[in-house]
Amino acid sequence: MSEKRSFIGTSMEPFHSTKKLFLVEKDSIDNKTFFTLRKMVLLRTAYEAVEPVDLDEFLMSQLRSGDAELMQELGEFPDDDLGVELVERECRTLRPSVPEEGVELDPHVRDCVQSYTQPWLVVSRRSIPRLHFLSLLREKSPSLAELCDDTARTTLTSSDFNLRALQPDRRVENLLRFSSPEELDRFNLEARSSNRYGELFGLYPPTDEDAVAIRPIPDCPKEHFGQRILVRCQAIKFDIEIEPLFATMALYDLKEKKKISENFHFDINTDQMKGFLRAHTPHTDASTLARSAIFSISYPSPDIYLVIKIEKVLQQGEIGDCAEPYMVLKESDAAKNREKLEKLKNQAEGFCQRLGRYRMPFAFATVNIMSAINSTLERDTSDTDSINGKGTMEKKGLPRRNSDRFSMMEDNYILSGFKPALTVYCVCRQEGERLSDEDLFKFLADIKRSSGYLKLEVSPVPETVPGCLSPELIPVKPVSEKNPRPVKEVLEFPSSEVYVPHNIYRNLLYVYPLRLNLTNRLTSARNITVKIQFMSGEDPSCAMPVIFGKSSGPEFLREVYTPVTYHNRSPDFYDEIKIRLPARLTEKHHLLLTFYHISCQQKQNQTGSWLPMLNNDRLQTGQQCLPIILDKLPVNYSLHSPEVPPAKWMENHKGLFNLELQAVSSVQTQDSHLERFFTLCHALEGKTMFPIRVGDEKISENMFEHELKLSIISLSSSGLEPLVLFLHQVLDKLFRLIMQPMVIAGQTANLAQIAFESVVSVVNSLHNSQELAKDHQGRNCLLATYLYFVFRLPDTQHEMHTTGTGGLMAHPESRYSTLTRATATTVGFMLLQSRIRSSSNPDIPAPQSPDDTEVTNILGKVHTHKCNVIRGRMTAAGNISNTSQSSTGSTRPTNRKLFHEELALQMVVSTGVCREYVYKYAWFFFELLVKSMSQHVSQLDKKAVPRRNRFSDRFKDDITTIVNVVTELEQAEKVNISLAFFLYDLMSLMDRGFVFQLVKNYCNQVLLSSSVNISTLISMRLEFLRVLCSHEHYLNLSLFFSSPASAPASPSLSTSSQNSSSCSFQDNKIAAMFDLSQDFKQRHYLTGLLLTELSTALDMESEGSVTFNMLQQKAISATYSLLCAHDLDQRCSRPEVKAKIAALYLPLVGIIIDSINYLDFTGTALHNKGKSGGPEEDPDSITPINQSVAMAIAGNPFNTLARNALVSVAGKTTNMLTAETSRNLLMCFLWIIKNADQNLVQRWTVDMPSSQLNRLLELLTICISCFEYRVKTLQSLTQALQKSQQAKARLEEALLGGIGARGQMMKRVGGNDRTLGQRENLRWRKDLTQWRQTNDRSKAELDQEAIISGNLATETNLIVLDLLEMIVQAVPLADCKDNVVGGVLRVLLHSLTCNQSSTFLSHCFSTLRALIVKFGELLFEEEAEQCADLCQKVLHYCSSCVDGNRSQACATLYLIMRYSYSSASNFSRVKMQVTMSLASLVGKSSDIHEEHLRRSFRTILAYAEEDTEMQSTQLPSQVDELLRNLNSILSDTVKMKEFQKDPEMLMDLMYRIAKGYQTSPDLRLTWLQNMAEKHSSRKCFTESAMCLVHAAALVAEYLSMLEDHKYLPVGSVTFQNISPNVLEESAVSDDILSPDEDGVCSGRYFTENGLVGLLEQAAELFSNGGLYEAVNEVYKVIVPILEAHRDFRKLTSTHDKLQRAFENIIQKGHKRMFGTYFRVGFYGSKFGDLDEQEFIYKEPGITHLPEISHRLENFYSQCFGDEVLEMIKDSTPVDRKKLNPNKVLLINMTCPFFDDYEMKDRLTNFEKNFNLRRFMYTTPFTKSGRPRGELNEQYKRKTILTTMHAFPYIKTRINVIQKEEFDLTPIEVAIEDMQKKTRELAEATHREKPDAVMLQMVLQGSVTATVNQGPLEVAQVFLNEIPADPKLFRHHNKLRLCFKEFILRCGEAVEKNKQLITPDQKEYQQEMKKNYNKLRENLRPMLERKIPELYKPIIKPRIENRDSFKRHSLRRTQDENS
Repeated sequence: MSEKRSFIGTSMEPFHSTKKLFLVEKDSIDNKTFFTLRKMVLLRTAYEAVEPVDLDEFLMSQLRSGDAELMQELGEFPDDDLGVELVERECRTLRPSVPEEGVELDPHVRDCVQSYTQPWLVVSRRSIPRLHFLSLLREKSPSLAELCDDTARTTLTSSDFNLRALQPDRRVENLLRFSSPEELDRFNLEARSSNRYGELFGLYPPTDEDAVAIRPIPDCPKEHFGQRILVRCQAIKFDIEIEPLFATMALYDLKEKKKISENFHFDINTDQMKGFLRAHTPHTDASTLARSAIFSISYPSPDIYLVIKIEKVLQQGEIGDCAEPYMVLKESDAAKNREKLEKLKNQAEGFCQRLGRYRMPFAFATVNIMSAINSTLERDTSDTDSINGKGTMEKKGLPRRNSDRFSMMEDNYILSGFKPALTVYCVCRQEGERLSDEDLFKFLADIKRSSGYLKLEVSPVPETVPGCLSPELIPVKPVSEKNPRPVKEVLEFPSSEVYVPHNIYRNLLYVYPLRLNLTNRLTSARNITVKIQFMSGEDPSCAMPVIFGKSSGPEFLREVYTPVTYHNRSPDFYDEIKIRLPARLTEKHHLLLTFYHISCQQKQNQTGSWLPMLNNDRLQTGQQCLPIILDKLPVNYSLHSPEVPPAKWMENHKGLFNLELQAVSSVQTQDSHLERFFTLCHALEGKTMFPIRVGDEKISENMFEHELKLSIISLSSSGLEPLVLFLHQVLDKLFRLIMQPMVIAGQTANLAQIAFESVVSVVNSLHNSQELAKDHQGRNCLLATYLYFVFRLPDTQHEMHTTGTGGLMAHPESRYSTLTRATATTVGFMLLQSRIRSSSNPDIPAPQSPDDTEVTNILGKVHTHKCNVIRGRMTAAGNISNTSQSSTGSTRPTNRKLFHEELALQMVVSTGVCREYVYKYAWFFFELLVKSMSQHVSQLDKKAVPRRNRFSDRFKDDITTIVNVVTELEQAEKVNISLAFFLYDLMSLMDRGFVFQLVKNYCNQVLLSSSVNISTLISMRLEFLRVLCSHEHYLNLSLFFSSPASAPASPSLSTSSQNSSSCSFQDNKIAAMFDLSQDFKQRHYLTGLLLTELSTALDMESEGSVTFNMLQQKAISATYSLLCAHDLDQRCSRPEVKAKIAALYLPLVGIIIDSINYLDFTGTALHNKGKSGGPEEDPDSITPINQSVAMAIAGNPFNTLARNALVSVAGKTTNMLTAETSRNLLMCFLWIIKNADQNLVQRWTVDMPSSQLNRLLELLTICISCFEYRVKTLQSLTQALQKSQQAKARLEEALLGGIGARGQMMKRVGGNDRTLGQRENLRWRKDLTQWRQTNDRSKAELDQEAIISGNLATETNLIVLDLLEMIVQAVPLADCKDNVVGGVLRVLLHSLTCNQSSTFLSHCFSTLRALIVKFGELLFEEEAEQCADLCQKVLHYCSSCVDGNRSQACATLYLIMRYSYSSASNFSRVKMQVTMSLASLVGKSSDIHEEHLRRSFRTILAYAEEDTEMQSTQLPSQVDELLRNLNSILSDTVKMKEFQKDPEMLMDLMYRIAKGYQTSPDLRLTWLQNMAEKHSSRKCFTESAMCLVHAAALVAEYLSMLEDHKYLPVGSVTFQNISPNVLEESAVSDDILSPDEDGVCSGRYFTENGLVGLLEQAAELFSNGGLYEAVNEVYKVIVPILEAHRDFRKLTSTHDKLQRAFENIIQKGHKRMFGTYFRVGFYGSKFGDLDEQEFIYKEPGITHLPEISHRLENFYSQCFGDEVLEMIKDSTPVDRKKLNPNKVLLINMTCPFFDDYEMKDRLTNFEKNFNLRRFMYTTPFTKSGRPRGELNEQYKRKTILTTMHAFPYIKTRINVIQKEEFDLTPIEVAIEDMQKKTRELAEATHREKPDAVMLQMVLQGSVTATVNQGPLEVAQVFLNEIPADPKLFRHHNKLRLCFKEFILRCGEAVEKNKQLITPDQKEYQQEMKKNYNKLRENLRPMLERKIPELYKPIIKPRIENRDSFKRHSLRRTQDENS
């Protein structure tokens, strides 16, 4: 790979940068820096993008007919695949909400209405044909049962040992009937090719994609709704029914103190009650009969209440008086009160007829919405708090912003689980003084009860609600066919801002009368109501019917009255009047307010006031306080405010009436900045006469331009909410201003620049707002929606200029008037040239100016200044340009002002902060450019205008400049993706050659950016390319059809490499196709760039491996996604097309082979990391030996495992890929190999160098490991595949939602429809895999997954098999035949080690048989070790439960025997190998089904009997003999199976079998290894290590017979330092064993390497078992061998391990836990062989007696039943006569026993726990027979047991062979106890790091008053008197001396404790000291009393001289004491 060469230079290294040559003295910097610098320069040089092919030129000049057909096959390669289409907007209602007809609208209203009704303008890609995949073909794949090897078995008892009595399996047909190997190969190829999957990726589970290449389609603009609930009122019930009642309901937010919905009016009156009001109800509209309402809640909270207010018709009396009958009269007393009720009803009817139009407040009720909705509030507050309204929103911080609203609502307030119906008994009487909303909020906290109840039903809103009306009373779809009672949508007043642009026409005004204050007026006015009218003039007939009616009446009213509070002069009002505002408001529109005193005795007085709707052309809203006029209203009163006209006013014109106006309007901006901006913009469009009035100022023509600019600038000052609400209109106007030149009084007004800057400012404001949502690419969602749906080219038909006369007229022609083109081109050219000069790319010609150097120097300094100057020159230049253009009067379309050109120009010339923001939010301007360009192209005649002429050269210059500027930015990284999508879109619009040049420039200029480090650079380019490569026509853009799909006959031509020397050799041409060459990169431009990125990412080495791992992952993911898209694209389904596409990616194969060191396949089931982290083990191989050691022995030339081991030894860290990333990369490799032309691949392998071929074979081994099928249980499958719901959503969005990028490609997989039904046939359905939560998935779905997973494993393995066959069939042409065949065989054996399907196994065995037929002799001679492996693997499958697998394995095994028979030595070796293989398999008896194995033996026998050719030879009899031997070996397994659950018995049996093979070293070694593996699986590492030490001793014995080297161990004797048990391996001697005999000791371990391998693994196991001292002994044997071999690398590793072992000894010290030992005795006939045998069991450290006794009791109880077993858990002697004759188990704890002389050598803890043969337990007893008694009668028996072998051994239990006993007298027991106590005290006191707690525990047990009776009592019993028996004198004295030492140690301990205590323990210390002194005083007389006979003077001086120093010293001490 040309890009990956390392360079070595001399001390003077040239660095090429730009056109200059820097010479760096190597000596001036340190080596590391120097090489880092050089590597960076070289990397960047090799990394540059090459010059692309001119795509359009190529398609015109070099496209062949066949290529054209292939292009057609992938869908037409269109000139224009972006289409502009109008999409009708969805309207919820039956008709759109529009103003009333026949009214001339203001320009602003007109624009708004047009904006709300016109269709969306969407730029869409050409429609792709919908494709459907075939359904999963289960019949051609193995079933789940086959995959799991779990089919039904035939029963066969283990006693059927006669093979000939068995029925053989079905034989493989035509096993020996092929005429030639070629015919065999052809037959195998046909079999392999049938029933194969076409789409490999269809079987691969979808990956978690990062969403780089996905540009999500924004949501279509919709009317905003919060969470919606449907409230139905079913009843309002009081005890008596005497009059009609009316209700309104609305939502209130208690916390925000705000009403959050409009009123909903309804009533539940009967027809009789409604009849009372017939006189006042002219007619009743259906819309007023609603009793159900839909409320919307944007910000749910526990503090939201539904408030229902009830009113009645006005009558005489206070509210309390009127409500009294309801409180007093009960329904139960109806009969008694009939007359009263009749009277009340008659009164009510009278009031209704007279005062029916007036209402009075009566009662109200409240419901907490959260209590009505039975929801689960995931909040900190309790449910009761929420229901009671005490909850608070601050706990969760409910978001104010639109972006978080929906997600937060899901988290906090899930409005689900509605109660079916709700009865509210809490109906409260209204109080006349407390009617306002403020009073209501106080009420909500303190609710009082009243009679009556209210029945509501609260439910979620169904998908469709028939008969629903919008807030404007327009029917909502679907319209009900019948006429049910309507349901009204209630308009929400959100408690916080909602940032959603207006989408429908809505123009409503809500009037809230608040209060009237007439307390100071001496008038009779008390029952006051206000009549409210909306007037269009002053005549009474001008009252407009725009007031929404209430319940059971007309839909619209001309007047409305507020409810009356009886006898109240300053009433509070609570009414809400809803008015439909006219679209065109004039000065005459006003609210007329008339105040009435309603007399209940038929008379009324009136006064009035008014409020004009407009104030300075602005709608009046907010709180107002109006005076009240007493006179008749003056003429033209409506033109003035109530303050102005002279008239008689109440209380001297004082404001007496408070009211509030609230507009909900999508045409009234209610923001001064926006209003000013819109007004001035519209002044440009109409024939407006100056001066123009804006607000309260008038603007003259001279000031117009200045004011307009000011209004544009001040847009950013407007509030965020109004700006968002009118965002679409604001942006439309600004874009129009950019395009709309304006001449005022002959002067050109330059608005484009300032309008553009305002757009930038608005974009910045929206992005900076925390309130607004962004998508995953950081795009503001509101802007993205605007661009996608709303933006269209500005309509410039109204372009204006003014004459000098004060009128505005249309401009005669549209031209550039803001900036000359030359200026922009110059700027662009300068920027471009400045970038070129800093580029080292020689392909870009440098400017030809002679002043190059000077220009370069100036540019660097003046660049910033230049940009600033340009702005100043704009106007002047514009004037000149405009004049000249006007004079020409040209009408060429090129002179027409085009929006995309103007926009690009503004982007180029922007400066300062504006420029910074333009590129910070470049995505917006790029998408704006694309949409405007698309609209421009859609208007062109595409046939007349070629693609490269669609856009002007000036525009192309600007685009080039913009791309160049992006690379200069500091935030280039952030703009990267936006630019990628921009270029992606340009490929559909512009000349592709030009776009490729932009891509090249960008890639190379980013490369030169000094601010970007190399990892960021690669990441940027990767993301950039990933977007480009996801283009719909990526394959055609990459000229895939020009890639050679087969071996080329002649050198391929390239337009860009004509001068390169063409290769003359065929092999070079083929090899070049797998190389990432310059020619390839030029021709296949995008593919070349992507593969360069991948190659670079994989080739990087750095310490920051996390970053680079992510880079590699990103690069691989990009390539993987592309191939996946090709594979699943039905247009590419033909093999010829796939071959062409695969040929496009051939260089990827080379890259992957070169990156083999980075692949991680350790996560697979096959390769489990060893304890050291390096070695891996193969559970199905013969041996548990370290795999790297085994491979080294075998001389494996391509062993990944060994390589990794070497890497770890050398201490080098490589950037390994993760397992998932490795799998993705290997999927790419396998896909290419599967689909590429087979002849081409074969020719490539033929010419491949040997080392490269070995790497290829290694790669295939890794592929097999990576895609191994793992049998998935329900639990493991769900755990492994469960992913987050977010990932699901993201991927769904990616695959189905995103237009463009990869989303567009993947749309073909499932089409546009997001429903599952459309994708039902997808092979790996995401809804069935990782995206589903575990509890959602059924067993059937999991089985389906398992089948797909199994099919993937089968297909990947078959691809590997295909390639292996190609390699093998090419072998005769190659030189290195033997090496290749051996390598292929290793890969095949590896595949048999993994879980495989029956389908693959049948093909694999066929290939193996073909190998044996073609290369049998070579394999048996040269690859003996592989053949041993082969025998073992084949024999394993002979025991398979699946008949087909067994049949294939039998045929293969017979063929091995037959072809090895040609050579006697080969056949004897094969026989030994088969025997050893069986022994190995038997060791893992859980994997072996002996009944199937026996049947296989019978089948092989049948082959031998039926083989007519071999009947004349000895082969049949030899096979018969071999199978009989195998059968007898198998018999042992039957017994082993019985003891599967008894590990000790199983190990005994294996031990016995191994012992039986004492004369057959190979088999004994195999069984020792089997035992080692069993021990390892039980975590008995020490015993496992011992097995391997025995195996090593066996090998040593063999090696010592063959050769006499000093460095080799002298047989097993050398190992006795490790364990004396090893000497039993020396039984192998010359007379038993002849090493020269064929097939004996031929295994891989009977070599020096094998010996080292065994010992190294033993050392590792000793280390795992914590026996670090044994590690040292093992390495003492290894080191001389390594030294003799000069293997310094291994010596390094060995000493490193020794150092770790010794460090462990030092660090862990006494903390190490060794084994615990128990005596277990078996007594009872049911125990069989074990009866009357005793064993010592070794258990893990800290095992207690109950644990082992429980384990054994459980096991034997299961075997024999609970009643039979008797467990004795103490050490009393066993009397057989008294025991149960059936079954008794004895068990007790023992401890190692050592004689005194042994203790001198066993100093350390390890030595006291290693090589143990003697164990002791004690039994307390008394002479009376009781176990315990008084001190003076307590005896103790010690029992010492000796075992047959020393622990640790190759078993965990060893037979007891000898027992000794001796008894201790009571005084000896006391001496032992006191010695033990004294030892404990000494140890606690003299520790290096004293433990205060431990010391105090021991001390308390010795001296504290509560326990000191112990030692004191012992002294009093045994020392109080001198014994009468002289035999006890010495014991008496010894005990006295023990007490003396004991009291001495107590004193030391007390003093030591004094040093250790904390201040708060002083009292404790004093108490301890006091107890100690007391004990010492009590003991003193006894300790001073001596036995005179022991201290008599000795007469003989000679003997006295010999007396011990100890005796003298004692005597002296006594004298001193006395």
